[in-house]
Amino acid sequence: MTSPIVPSAPVSSESIAHGSDQTSAAPFTARVRSAVLWRWGAQVGSQLITWTSTFLVVRLLEPTDYGLFAMSQVVLTALAFLNGQSFATSLIQASHVDERRIAQVFGMLLTFACALAAVQVALAPFAAKYFGEPVVADMLFVQAIIYLTIPFIALPTALLSRGLEFRRQAQSNMAGASLGAIIAPTLGYLGYGVWALVYAGVAIFVARAVLLSLAAQLWLRPAFDPRGAADLIAFGGLLTLSQLFWIIQSQADIVIAGRLLPTYELGLYSQALFLTLIITGRLLPPINEVAMAAYSELHREGRPLAPYFLKTARLVMMVCAPAYVGLALTSEAAILTLMGEQWRGSAPIVGGLALVMPAFALHLICAPVTNAMGRARVSLFTAICGAIIMPCAFVWGIEAGTMGLVHAWWIAAPLLCAITLTVTLPRIGASPLDLLRELLPVALGCGLMTLGVTALQSASDLAPPLTLLASAALGAVIYALTLWLVWRPAVVEAWAMLRSSSPSDSPTASA
Repeated sequence: MTSPIVPSAPVSSESIAHGSDQTSAAPFTARVRSAVLWRWGAQVGSQLITWTSTFLVVRLLEPTDYGLFAMSQVVLTALAFLNGQSFATSLIQASHVDERRIAQVFGMLLTFACALAAVQVALAPFAAKYFGEPVVADMLFVQAIIYLTIPFIALPTALLSRGLEFRRQAQSNMAGASLGAIIAPTLGYLGYGVWALVYAGVAIFVARAVLLSLAAQLWLRPAFDPRGAADLIAFGGLLTLSQLFWIIQSQADIVIAGRLLPTYELGLYSQALFLTLIITGRLLPPINEVAMAAYSELHREGRPLAPYFLKTARLVMMVCAPAYVGLALTSEAAILTLMGEQWRGSAPIVGGLALVMPAFALHLICAPVTNAMGRARVSLFTAICGAIIMPCAFVWGIEAGTMGLVHAWWIAAPLLCAITLTVTLPRIGASPLDLLRELLPVALGCGLMTLGVTALQSASDLAPPLTLLASAALGAVIYALTLWLVWRPAVVEAWAMLRSSSPSDSPTASA
């Protein structure tokens, strides 16, 4: 039996399940737009704050400090997928949510948090011995605090997301990033060395935990009795397994290449991969979080999800596809302009990886729609496929060096995308022809853009910065004109989604 501890007005079970009256009364489209703008805007803002702080701190610390910090991150990354956050995610899609079920999830999160903190403390001396750095043990002792903050981040995040309330999440995340950006350079300037990174990281998590708990305005005593929560446990467990297989898939190339490639070639590949994954790694996660919450609400109302998924796919590919095709066309000019002559060797890697990233992006946006329907086994199946296909492809390709890894991506990513679409589309009531119809104008625009930019580069011999600028401008004009002439209603609809048509549709009002 649990009793709510509410600092202000009590929160009813109905408001927990459906959001506040103010939120529910707002038009669904306006709420989704607000959620996207707040979540994505916070992501961009937090990254800018983090990168600015990193630029300052890197001038204050030694490379050995970052080496020590990387050693501790190996342990944190290895344990993080077991933090139980997937059980909080299960609340977003659940058809029935009340105070008891929230308290049960809270109890699960606390159990996992305490267990992981204890495991990390126990492993710390062994990790320090393995790396030959005694200070690593002390760092891991302090960083164990991070696990204890997860319940107070994951639970409020899930409850706010269930009501498509991302404004307060964005404010909390930005505040945490700002605090870390102040602490890290300050402690670095004061001579704390690697501890500037450790304390700043812990402070970010603590700040987010406090602010998100206050933002959710719901306090419950945890319940450690799992009776009646079998569906939440099953769903969260499947998502946790999916995360495990995702880690295998996403780290396989670096793990394999790290043992078989020279350090120089590994550096070229890892930086090229980082550059090409910026869009899928930074743009899509916020979109997927909002999509999961929106799909869940629609599914609870009994509405078909196929039209909304197709619109999401269309919007994502309208941005991702031309960006990646443009990067493939201008990879050498972009690398020389942004990174310098010493990175010229990464240009063909960037160009090759960029070609296949649209298929990878399409694969990534499928999981939220089936998870929102409570079909976590679908995303688990695709995660298992990825954990098999990607490593096997990399083992095959590594014999040819870095470009062999690129060729492995060419095979593995489209294959994984095809498998994902095969198991996803029938379950939401969509057909491959429906998806093809939505994406065909995007493909046409990218094709014409490719012809125009290739012709420009063949006819001119400009310096890399001018080549990059001219190619980007011409490509953007050709692509935009193609969509406007061939697909004007979709462009108008996309623009309407991103702008506020009335004061009541503004991010603040609708959120």
